Amino acid sequence: MSAELHPLAPHTLPSFIGAADGSDPLFSAITVILVLAVLGIGIGYLSLHAIPERLAHKHGNTQSQLIMVLALLALFTHNNIFWVVALILAVMKLPDFLTPINSISDSLKKMTTADTDATPPQLDHHEEAR
Repeated sequence: MSAELHPLAPHTLPSFIGAADGSDPLFSAITVILVLAVLGIGIGYLSLHAIPERLAHKHGNTQSQLIMVLALLALFTHNNIFWVVALILAVMKLPDFLTPINSISDSLKKMTTADTDATPPQLDHHEEAR
């Protein structure tokens, strides 16, 4: 057998054709591209799920904990409604009902302790007989 090429064969081969040693540059390139694409999509997916948690840092502790739980539920159950609810809760500020109620409670405590500390009025013997 001769090592000469046929006269009609191209003298240069494209770079994606494997060499005689068994290397396959196209397969290697596609493998690297695929691994980078999977990592990029995974990072993008996790970053998307972290948006409500990042927005929740400006809210109170209870609301941010609720948002974080909803984001985790959405991540592991793949129910997007949990993520949407977490995003809505992160965007809006819930009204603070607890502070006025605590203030009323503290005022009532002060009023009752002030009444019990005072000495009761003394009645005359004439008023007791009536």
